[in-house]
Parts: sequence; C-alpha cells; structure tokens
Amino acid sequence: MRTILLLLVSNVFMTFAWYGHLKHTGVPLWKVVLISWGIAFFEYCFMVPANRLGYMEGFNGFQLKMVQEVITLTVFCVFAIFFLKEPLRWNYLVSFSLLLGAVYFMFKK
Repeated sequence: MRTILLLLVSNVFMTFAWYGHLKHTGVPLWKVVLISWGIAFFEYCFMVPANRLGYMEGFNGFQLKMVQEVITLTVFCVFAIFFLKEPLRWNYLVSFSLLLGAVYFMFKK
C-alpha cells in the first residue's frame, strides 16, 4: 500500500511538471522547462522510494511499471478533466479498461 500511495503522489507531481504549463502558453518555454525540472525533482523524491519499497516488498520490475502506468493514467484523467477542462470521451474509457486488463494479466500467476 505504501508503494501505491508513493506512486500516486509522484504521479501528481509529474503530471503537473509535464502538462501544467499547457494552461500558461504565454510563459517562455525556457522558464517552463526550468519550472518543470523543479517540480520533477519532487516526483523523483516519491517515485524512487516507491519503486525501491515495492521491489523489496515483492513486486517485480514489470509489475511496478504496469501499476505506475495505470496510476499515471488515472491521475492524468482527473487532471485533464478538472485542470485542463477537457472532456472524457468513451474511447478513452475503453482504452483505459484495456490497460486495466493488461494489469490483471500482469499479476496472473
């Protein structure tokens, strides 16, 4: 559970680092890059321990990556809807459910 929570927090930081500037197109690109790097530092402060703990607690590398991708998409969906004010279309939901199927098979023995 610690791994999942740390991954969740890290993905919130990374989503803002990668996409938060889209609402601020008037800011020069070089400033956006520096600000994004600063935000990404905090993402790493959560992502690296999440992966270390997860690996030590029994996740393998493939499982950690798949869980991280699902968390990333979940965080991004919330971000896109509420921050970017973009609609959530049916085909996005279908794509997301297919990825959830991939996670199911990733953990299948």
